Amino acid sequence: MRVLGVDPGLTRCGLGVVEGVAGRPLTMKAVGVVRTPADAGIPERLVLIERGMEEWLDAHRPEAVAVERVFSQHNVRTVMGTAQASAVAMLCAARRGLPVALHTPSEVKAAVTGTGRAEKAQVGAMVARLLRLTSPPRPADAADALALAICHLWRAPAQQRLSRLQQAHAAARGAAPDQRAPKGTVR
Repeated sequence: MRVLGVDPGLTRCGLGVVEGVAGRPLTMKAVGVVRTPADAGIPERLVLIERGMEEWLDAHRPEAVAVERVFSQHNVRTVMGTAQASAVAMLCAARRGLPVALHTPSEVKAAVTGTGRAEKAQVGAMVARLLRLTSPPRPADAADALALAICHLWRAPAQQRLSRLQQAHAAARGAAPDQRAPKGTVR
């Protein structure tokens, strides 16, 4: 499976493509960032991010896109920019019918380093080690994008099995004959 990881941001949107399956060595196919000028208006910056995303999707043909889930920070302006860039990434993927997965920063850190509280340097070092690179990708946004793709590759099989089990359980409950609820129970 080939996954495009996206570390959203208005100034630097990290992108990384990783290929492989859980339990086997993974391969980095591409890594980089889409940069936008800080003095440009937000609409123009979002268009630049969209163009960059479309170029990456065309060039690397991922089967899934993993985006960092936006989480609350103290700086509302930063959260808004991250959320806007995240929405652009999800829109570009959805337009192509690609599945999109959202992973929190702590999920990604835990998947790659073993702890959800890892520092950026630890994440970069583990990404380099897992992908057999000579050094961590720079800037950190690029390494984070690769970490998102790795996290998705490792988590997706378990998430798919869980989803199938939940669907089967719901179908089994819906197919069972309706039983009378005990007195005092609302249905």
